[in-house]
Amino acid sequence: MTKYVFVTGGVVSSLGKGIAAASLGAILESRSLRVTHLKLDPYINVDPGTMSPFQHGEVFVTEDGAETDLDLGHYERFTSAKMKKSNNFTTGQIYDSVIRKERRGEYLGKTVQVIPHITDEIKAHIKRGADGADVAIVEVGGTVGDIESLPFLEAIRQMGLEEGRNNACFIHLTLLPYIPTAGELKTKPTQHSVKELREIGIQPDVLLCRADRHIPEDEKKKIALFCNVQREAVIEVLDADSIYKVPGMLHDQMLDEIVCHKLGILARAADLTVWKKLVDALDHPQHELKIAFVGKYVDLTESYKSLTEAIKHAGIYTRSRVEIVYIDSEDIEQKGTAALRAMDAILVPGGFGKRGTEGKIAAIRYARESGTPYLGICLGMQLAVVEFARDVAGMAGAHSTEFDTATPYPVIGLITEWQDASGRIEKRDENSDLGGTMRLGGQLCELRDGTLARQIYGKAEIIERHRHRYEVNNTLLADLEAKGLIVAGRAPGTDLCEMIELPHEGPLAHPWFVGCQFHPEFTSSPRSGHPLFTSFVRAALNRRAKA
Repeated sequence: MTKYVFVTGGVVSSLGKGIAAASLGAILESRSLRVTHLKLDPYINVDPGTMSPFQHGEVFVTEDGAETDLDLGHYERFTSAKMKKSNNFTTGQIYDSVIRKERRGEYLGKTVQVIPHITDEIKAHIKRGADGADVAIVEVGGTVGDIESLPFLEAIRQMGLEEGRNNACFIHLTLLPYIPTAGELKTKPTQHSVKELREIGIQPDVLLCRADRHIPEDEKKKIALFCNVQREAVIEVLDADSIYKVPGMLHDQMLDEIVCHKLGILARAADLTVWKKLVDALDHPQHELKIAFVGKYVDLTESYKSLTEAIKHAGIYTRSRVEIVYIDSEDIEQKGTAALRAMDAILVPGGFGKRGTEGKIAAIRYARESGTPYLGICLGMQLAVVEFARDVAGMAGAHSTEFDTATPYPVIGLITEWQDASGRIEKRDENSDLGGTMRLGGQLCELRDGTLARQIYGKAEIIERHRHRYEVNNTLLADLEAKGLIVAGRAPGTDLCEMIELPHEGPLAHPWFVGCQFHPEFTSSPRSGHPLFTSFVRAALNRRAKA
């Protein structure tokens, strides 16, 4: 029987519920428990796929092709559980499901209400996503008191009763602000947050108290007394220079023991050896290097969370402190590539929209001509193909039809644009919508023998996750290969280009230049890293050593 841990937040948002939930999952998994995570998002959007990265941050893609909240990336990085569509749902999805049922007559003409119909649907979604796990950690997005969160909170309150005392545990994450003029941490916001939670009908079993300094013992006792929790269940969560130190921090305060006791679980002692080793690697690097991150969302690093974490993972496995230098591609358009000269490697990530693309192309050309290690992901690979077509293959004006429907050489486009029955290149109507079908989730890729990509992965076939509409144009790809571009990976069946690279010998020789259509960052974890990022960082180290 699955047991549930419900994680809520109070006072303010962005306190780190996702990291706290993921860290608890890591500790419980180290006790040989099967763990899964769910994220309940109270916004009415059906999914975050069309939401602005400035507001929502990264869209994480699961193996089965769901566009989900970025917290699911933390869950996968901290545990071995693989997230699915059923591990994340929104208010929009819940209401959509209920309305569809009502239209089909499944409620037999009854008045459809928030209670019980909406809350029953939420509970059904939770149980579906938790199926097969010993412990399901359910994070409720938003803050206690938000009107849109109320149906979710009511649903988990009901589950607390229905599942029984030993099958549900409630953890509340809150803030203890420090007031400099008073010279003390203030507990009142936490007291009020818990009071509001209790008014809803939920009594927290554990309080995780975010603070920028240690909480005095007297304050912990005060919080326990006013919030009706045991003193040992008041746990401080201090600011850390790495999120990978949080599991050890929570374990040292016996959070896993408290949760197991509340849930009536007898499990072996936690073994955090792997976490201690990677924290040691973080704290004691042997090398330093700089990687230029050329994008258009550089002012909000949450937009590329999985990618920046994957680079950090590669730093762990090469004992390197990697400084990620964010460079706005529009700055390169205006000021040139001078800022790239001090970099040990260059990365261009995925993205949508025309803004900043010429700056990215300029950065790619600099990497190709200077021999600087280059990794292009999704759009970063597509623009590498555009740059090669323009500057090496002599295809003046080559571009993606996403940005220029009148380009004479549409080296990137929607599959439906490539050719009609007569083989003629088709152009997309400028007034049409985005069109095409987005490729989402895990896709098989066959790696060409003798390529750098095959050497990096060490196998002939890989599965990586995709999130894109546009593809390299197969009708022009042979011309690019004839000029020296290496297609290192293809999708079986469709023969779509999945990886490109430059040769190691000849006039186009380059030490490390790789592009991939997929997003390898979604499968990187601090425990094992990812071979592509590890190889990329090693190439950067080699360049620095020769400088």
